[in-house]
Amino acid sequence: MNIGAATKPNQAEVVYVVDDDEAVRDSLTWLLESNGYVVRCHASAERFLQSLQSTDKSTISCAILDVRMSGMSGLELQERLISENLPMPVAFITGHGDVSMAVSTMKRGAVDFIEKPFKENDLCGLVDRMLGKARIDYSQASQRKTNQGLLSKLTGRERQVLERIVAGRLNKQIADDLSISIKTVEAHRANIMEKLNVNTVADLLRLALSDPQPN
Repeated sequence: MNIGAATKPNQAEVVYVVDDDEAVRDSLTWLLESNGYVVRCHASAERFLQSLQSTDKSTISCAILDVRMSGMSGLELQERLISENLPMPVAFITGHGDVSMAVSTMKRGAVDFIEKPFKENDLCGLVDRMLGKARIDYSQASQRKTNQGLLSKLTGRERQVLERIVAGRLNKQIADDLSISIKTVEAHRANIMEKLNVNTVADLLRLALSDPQPN
């Protein structure tokens, strides 16, 4: 059943297939491309990692990994992606149906674990879920980067004031903490709101708390 006309996958998004079995790669490629997905295949985890070095980091992507491969296994590849901070939704395929292995991969963040042979609708549904997660992850990462850029505009004193606003301190308490006047605190607050382009304290808190190191 070809579902490409209904779902219309985004052509800028890529589904990576990493499997040392050529027949499986060909089968997955045919199934996915016939449903409109862009597919990139690799015969080994090592080649896949090497290819990522020259890949545009803004590309929305996901990966379908074989559990058992010669050289680096799919599980080891998952660990490498995590350790090298290459966030990409992954799912595993296997012909072995190892339940404990499935639990292990999903505890490390795998989206799912499917057995061969797999059904076309199940496969496409899985890929849609992974790409959906990839879009959300990319959007959140982009927002964090934007927020960090705004926060970098603050002076040292403004960061001290912001830290205390986030902690729930009142203007008078902030003034006492920093040995400055309440009017100066108010001026700093106004500057902070303007630089961060926010209109409410709630928006200010959301932006500040998105930064792992707000001070």
